[in-house]
Amino acid sequence: MVKADLLTRARAGDGEAFRALAESYRRELQVHCYRMLGSFADAEDAVQETMLAAWQGLGGYTEERASLRTRLYKIATSRCLNARRAASRRPVRQWDMSQFEAPLPTPRDEPVWLQPFPDAFLAGSADRPAGPEARYEQTEAISLAFVTALQLLPPRQLAVLILRDVLGFHAGEVAGMLEVTVESVNSALKRARAGLQRRRQSAAGHPPPPAAGSPAEDAIVAKFARAWQSADLDALVALLTGDVFVAMPPEPFGYEGRELVARYFARQFGAGRRFDLVPTRANGQPAFGAYLRLPAGTRHAAGFYVLTLAAGRIRGITRFEPGVLPWFGLPRSLPSR
Repeated sequence: MVKADLLTRARAGDGEAFRALAESYRRELQVHCYRMLGSFADAEDAVQETMLAAWQGLGGYTEERASLRTRLYKIATSRCLNARRAASRRPVRQWDMSQFEAPLPTPRDEPVWLQPFPDAFLAGSADRPAGPEARYEQTEAISLAFVTALQLLPPRQLAVLILRDVLGFHAGEVAGMLEVTVESVNSALKRARAGLQRRRQSAAGHPPPPAAGSPAEDAIVAKFARAWQSADLDALVALLTGDVFVAMPPEPFGYEGRELVARYFARQFGAGRRFDLVPTRANGQPAFGAYLRLPAGTRHAAGFYVLTLAAGRIRGITRFEPGVLPWFGLPRSLPSR
């Protein structure tokens, strides 16, 4: 009765009533748009557009035809598909590899638009459990490795896989959202599953990461922080798997293998550079804001690192530009110590 009253008031132009109806879905829609787009900033824009479109189209909405949640997901998915298609028409940046010091990075098929997602924004996004047909745990489906693999799928396959295998919507519901046939949904899902499996084969041989916040995770994270802050190269390398990869969005390449990564680390600490790390979490994974210690005593933002763990080792490090720090409540500089 309360919901029906809010809907009646919203249709009559009561913006507060609409917000009371729709705002409870904002966090989960933000996660959905992030999975679709791989970009935290673009996901924010897509959710804003979704809410505006839902508000403007409320006059033609009936609960009998589709739940408000389903309608919001339909609009959000459409906005994300439009954004993906627009992005595909952007000119590809040409990188001058001569600008890089040795060791030269390894080219890799990485989404250059990838951004981290703050764990603080995950709170409340999983209050509604996924449907019974979902194949992935919500924690796995927000990890950087999973989101990276999603970005390399064609847009329609990407949308179908997220709606079906991550959120657990029925095939008929997805067909209605995308305005296609059930047969088309099933065909796209089959191709998407095969494509995702190929992209994720590199992770198949690794043990799973320790549970978030567990003593095992805390131990390896603490070792990494101590080694990085003291520029202890041997200790850092000892934490890595043999096939470790350092990714550096927006650059479509990185450093692969313990030897190349060790040389990359050595270059980071060259000329006596030292860093302080501030811990946080991104994509359900340990993360750090990195601050370069300057001669004047101040510490200036130098990057943002997300660790991908496999049992007691680090199998991936993703470095982002310092511009992402405010999303995690981290400053551009730290005061002198």
